[in-house]
Amino acid sequence: MPTDSSAAAPRPLKLAAAVVAAEGLVVVVLGFAEALTLDSGRLVLGLTTTLFLLAYGGGLLLVARGLFRASTWSRGPAVFTQLIQVLMAYSFWGGSTRAISVVLAIAAVGVLVAIFQKASTEALRDDPSHPPVL
Repeated sequence: MPTDSSAAAPRPLKLAAAVVAAEGLVVVVLGFAEALTLDSGRLVLGLTTTLFLLAYGGGLLLVARGLFRASTWSRGPAVFTQLIQVLMAYSFWGGSTRAISVVLAIAAVGVLVAIFQKASTEALRDDPSHPPVL
């Protein structure tokens, strides 16, 4: 059920929120790094990539906040983004990017396991008697 207090969020859900927040911060930093490398030869690509990374990272930070507050709306986006991340990890497998693949996979699987813990699913259960916490 949604709550107003982060103390009501179980430990696995808080751990998932911390990992998703770290992912969001990394993506935001990558967005700023992309902005610093803009050049006239690829200006449109650079700008759209920067905007995408900043928006995606900001979205992950909002989802992390929702998980930390045990807001029911955050479950779907969190699961979706982690499933996408598992696929990204698979695409990085091999060669010099194997370490990146392992880190992405461990983070994504860890978040999914934490979200699907019994305590987390109970905390995120949709309860119509409580208004959503944003």
